[in-house]
Amino acid sequence: MVASLESGQAHRWKREDGWHTSVVQGNYIKIRQTDKYIEYHCAPNSEESILPLMRSYFRMDDDLDDVYSEITRDDRVATMVDRYPGLRILRQEPWECFIAFITSANSNIPRIHQGMEKMAASYGSPIYMDGSVRHAFPNPEQLAGAGEMGLRHLGLGFRAPYVDQAAQLVAEGRLNLDVLVDLPYEDAKAKLMECKGIGPKIADCIAVFSLDKLQAFPIDVWVRRALGDWYFPGEKPPPDRVLLEWAQGYFGQYCGYAQQYLFHGRRLEK
Repeated sequence: MVASLESGQAHRWKREDGWHTSVVQGNYIKIRQTDKYIEYHCAPNSEESILPLMRSYFRMDDDLDDVYSEITRDDRVATMVDRYPGLRILRQEPWECFIAFITSANSNIPRIHQGMEKMAASYGSPIYMDGSVRHAFPNPEQLAGAGEMGLRHLGLGFRAPYVDQAAQLVAEGRLNLDVLVDLPYEDAKAKLMECKGIGPKIADCIAVFSLDKLQAFPIDVWVRRALGDWYFPGEKPPPDRVLLEWAQGYFGQYCGYAQQYLFHGRRLEK
């Protein structure tokens, strides 16, 4: 579970006193894994009522044995699977994931976390649990109300106009992210890339982490290095477009999982 929450997929999880805490779809959640079970608490809804949400969020419907049989084509990914057993792709709410990865352009994981938390604290609704408060991520209307300057004041820099324009698109109904879940991968990706600030890598991140497109394969600096060193040694790595086609053919229908193991493993080897 820890690897799933700390592998750069979701950007509001914090470690606190042996727990991981976040706000997921309006629920303040704290969760931990022991040797025997996973324990979680939440507010304002009951633990029982959000069990379907938790199962969906952690993609418990994915058969990891099937995933592993598909992606462990060689010792490289197999080694990462052995090192981080149980790492799952998270099924996030599309709106929050959409904004998170727009803010990821030329950034890093701590800075993305900081920006997401600032947007939530500034424009989201508070949720209380056990004397602590976290904020829900602002809905499209709330974030659209911030305006570009409000977002710049949060430190989003050149990403602020992209976030502002994205919020306006969704708030005004010109972009329905939920519809993209049912579109074919290529069509959903193309629709995302119509938005300013979204290129192929960011579109693939949104697709795999929130739109059920497990064939998406985001290529960033860590994945590019892993592919170059491990699969194209001694030669200049091909362009990202060629790498994407190669990865989808090599790793198959679950290549998004292969990407996550490669990304997480290579990043922690730095």
